[in-house]
Amino acid sequence: MKTVILAIIIIGLAFVLLGVKVLFVRGGKFPSGHVHDNPALRKKGIHCASSNENN
Repeated sequence: MKTVILAIIIIGLAFVLLGVKVLFVRGGKFPSGHVHDNPALRKKGIHCASSNENN
């Protein structure tokens, strides 16, 4: 039972820490995980696979 409670506390803490920017910064939002929003990948010429399917 102690292990379950500890796991719930750790997971809850992780969610709070991941959401600090969203919760405490005005206009804050989670960073985009999409390939087309990453300047380093665009510079290397790496594109999203779904955008290549339509061409």
